[in-house]
Amino acid sequence: MYSDKDKAEILVDALPYIQEFYGTTVVIKYGGNAMINDALKENVMRDVALMKFVGIRPILVHGGGPEITGFLKKVGKESSFVSGLRVTDEETVEIAEMVLDGKLNSEIVGLLNLRGVRAVGLSGKDAGLIKAKKKLATVYENDMEHEVDIGYVGAVTEIDTALITDLLNQGYVPVIAPIGMGEHGESYNINADYVAAEIAGAMRAEKMLLLTDVEGVYQDFTDKGSLISQLRMDEAKEYIRSGVIDGGMIPKVEACLRALEAGAHKAHIIDGRLAHSIILEIFTSRGIGTMVLP
Repeated sequence: MYSDKDKAEILVDALPYIQEFYGTTVVIKYGGNAMINDALKENVMRDVALMKFVGIRPILVHGGGPEITGFLKKVGKESSFVSGLRVTDEETVEIAEMVLDGKLNSEIVGLLNLRGVRAVGLSGKDAGLIKAKKKLATVYENDMEHEVDIGYVGAVTEIDTALITDLLNQGYVPVIAPIGMGEHGESYNINADYVAAEIAGAMRAEKMLLLTDVEGVYQDFTDKGSLISQLRMDEAKEYIRSGVIDGGMIPKVEACLRALEAGAHKAHIIDGRLAHSIILEIFTSRGIGTMVLP
């Protein structure tokens, strides 16, 4: 247990970071084990509450891949992925929308409200927040790039920041489900990393934090000593082309690149399995995970 003196010193050590980030916007993509492990879930809610009460303006964008996969299994549908993106037919997008918007979003809002945070749940359909179109998956074979149609998987075409800005200015924390609407009213399931990136860019966020189930980006995934703490944009693109970065890590790194290109200041991939990973990244000198540089 920490003594009162230890606690006081920890708070004083955090003061420069509280001052630096006071009044700034931070976009957090919440997903993976941090959403299904009760202890980690509690840590994330407390981290967001702390951020809010020291003057940071958090925006929470959540995924829900494991929950969608679980529900699909219940109805006898198997999940398949291409370049880290879920193949999504009409029935699957209806289930995804139900799980993301109807179940998970309201649960997160409730947990934050219980901790004194005034949170508001949003779908990308609310007030035209997320406009979308069909996204084709990119596949690399024999050094050639191919695009594959994987159904109702969306790419963000526009973020309307008006509602988010209004909520932040009124002291609310927006909690956003990654469902977008196409030009004919159709629903698109959008990778939450990409949604977080577009929102971070549109809001000129100070930071975007992607919570994952790994420590960050590795030069060699089999070598845990090869974690890359900083990664330039040109290096990241080359690693994707060469296959160093593959599978589910592709959307996360691409999201970091997009966030920076669109206007965010910094993008981080951090280990959401680590207790209070958000606080460790924001309020300590070392930080954690991989930071992608402009």
